Amino acid sequence: MSDLIINLASFIVAISILVAVHEYGHYIVGRWTGMKVLRFSIGFGKPIWMRTGAAPDNTEYCISAIPLGGYVRFLDGREGPIDPADEGRAFNQRPVLARIAVLLAGPLFNFILAILLYWGLFVVGEFVPRPVVGEVANDSYAEAAGLESGDRIIAVDDRRTADWEAALTSIIDTMVTDGRVPLTVANAEGDERVVTIDVGAERTRLTEPGELFDGLGFRPWAQSSLLGEPSDDSAAYAAGLREGDRILAINGEPVRYFSEVRNAVEPFPEQSIVVEIDRDGRTIGFDVVLGSATRDGKAIGVLGFFPADDPREVWYFRQFGPLQSIGEAVQRTWNSSVFTVTMLGRMVTGDVSVKNISGPINIAQFAGETAQRGLSDFVGFLAIVSISLGVLNLLPVPVLDGGQIVYQLVEGVKGTPLSERAQIVGQQVGILALLLLMSFAFYNDIARILS
Repeated sequence: MSDLIINLASFIVAISILVAVHEYGHYIVGRWTGMKVLRFSIGFGKPIWMRTGAAPDNTEYCISAIPLGGYVRFLDGREGPIDPADEGRAFNQRPVLARIAVLLAGPLFNFILAILLYWGLFVVGEFVPRPVVGEVANDSYAEAAGLESGDRIIAVDDRRTADWEAALTSIIDTMVTDGRVPLTVANAEGDERVVTIDVGAERTRLTEPGELFDGLGFRPWAQSSLLGEPSDDSAAYAAGLREGDRILAINGEPVRYFSEVRNAVEPFPEQSIVVEIDRDGRTIGFDVVLGSATRDGKAIGVLGFFPADDPREVWYFRQFGPLQSIGEAVQRTWNSSVFTVTMLGRMVTGDVSVKNISGPINIAQFAGETAQRGLSDFVGFLAIVSISLGVLNLLPVPVLDGGQIVYQLVEGVKGTPLSERAQIVGQQVGILALLLLMSFAFYNDIARILS
């Protein structure tokens, strides 16, 4: 129940921030271009809080009951007669370029938000994983290509990869083209070679959520649950755990990697848990009273040991100065935007699985998980979703900003607006397209939960 509350609260916070920024873009550019704003609402439905701005506009600022979006309502002559005092300030009475600027401003502010969030992450600094290969499965595509555990991926099809995020996006982008993934890798001694993973006709299936690494036959390198030497004052040492023990389960839940051990103990600061270990082929259970530490102002449980198998530095601390971070943040936002557009296009052509479309349930789960991992993870999540929101709103679907921009461009070329019937048909087509998209998203969310 606590996870559900955290997921819901994190989702509401995330959506509120992203929608507020998006709608503020419409609002402020509308004001700058001389339009009258009637209402600025975060959420839909009945307002639960409202404040009226100063005269002469008397704009209503409100927070509404359904926190799944928001809107800015401009004065519009198509909705009724206009007071002579407001003549020329209606949305449909302003120049076409002004209307296009207002419509573009929402997505643009989402991209600006992503840049600011990434800038903050780069200035503060973050630990990121190098793209080092972990387990390679027998009789897999990766083994057939000659990939080995411990190889570091230097480049994917000539695109340099400094971290796993860059490696993954490049692997997927390259794989869906023809099923071949050329990798430049270096072994522990630094010797470089080129291996090519060829998945052939399976390339679309491997784009389904959770299928990529199993299908390719390798996983990112991760520290295992094999214990190094526990510190003398640690909970692990006090309970009797020793160097060379391999943790098999925490409170009955199997674990294989150090990260899984860490995630399993963090919710139980200064509480007793059951730790099962393998020692010289024997399975032994220990009752362990965890220690505690503070992270992001929250107490977390700790065992107090380092993993034994860390043959090389896999994680590194990445940080840039304030000026350099601007360029890095813009580049990161651009790359993510291009990747999103590319994947959407390939979903339409059938090269990428539509199972990647996520709905509010899955987004809420991600929001909750990143919020629990810490502020930096939640900020990164916000940046990614903000980019997705910006891209989706630019699609030429009539009920979205992109579709409305198309209407304005047609009016600019014709000199007159589209007929009312054409606009109604467009709206109906747009609503149908969104309903289909939402149906896919909800179906995918429910399928993930059931699986």
